[in-house]
Amino acid sequence: MRVKVGCCGFPIKRISYVKQFNVVEIQQTFYQLPQHKTVKKWREEVPPEFEFTLKVWQLITHQPSSPTYRRLKKPIPEALKKNYGFFKPTDEVYQAWEETEAIADILQARLIVFQTPPRFTPTAEHKENLLSFFRQIDHKSYRLVWEPRGEWKKAEVRAICLELDIIPCLDPFMAKPEAGEICYLRLHGKGGYSYRYTNEDLLILKENWTSSEITYFLFNNLSMYEDALRFQNYYAIQ
Repeated sequence: MRVKVGCCGFPIKRISYVKQFNVVEIQQTFYQLPQHKTVKKWREEVPPEFEFTLKVWQLITHQPSSPTYRRLKKPIPEALKKNYGFFKPTDEVYQAWEETEAIADILQARLIVFQTPPRFTPTAEHKENLLSFFRQIDHKSYRLVWEPRGEWKKAEVRAICLELDIIPCLDPFMAKPEAGEICYLRLHGKGGYSYRYTNEDLLILKENWTSSEITYFLFNNLSMYEDALRFQNYYAIQ
């Protein structure tokens, strides 16, 4: 069993971060894909064993009505907005995947995260789009992670992930752990982003979520750096 601890994004300077942790989940790729030369620089500036994971571009998972689209450098024309998000079977969505994939290749990432918003509900159309998308894309050497938000039932998520051979990402304080090759946890704070994890919380994480061959703990709360470092140092998980 191996464990990797890190943050969703760099809460401190990259050169200092890589001395503390062995993995980071890139968030910038969700809002706006960076230039290839920028990503290449990130990869070159860290040790070879340091791992990048990344969150897919919002054009795949979120509709243009999402406020996160405000961070796009090039606004989407009104007439084309219907073609984006929710895994729609459109050229625009698949193009967004290909461009995200190119970034993953430069970073040498092996895990790619798809987070869907609460408005992506478990309707028949949404399920069909999701299943079709994951069946059609080339997984290459990646492992794909799906983190649903909103009304999805845990059993339904796990069944879909099993069918598609992707990794479910569920709230570790709401879902029971399952042993497997990879467990990927995103820690958003219990009840909200401003939550600071207690020592008791971190002990629960250690005791209940380390049965997989490798478990990722990616903190994504206001005190992510302090909580991740405390988790790693207090319980000697590296």
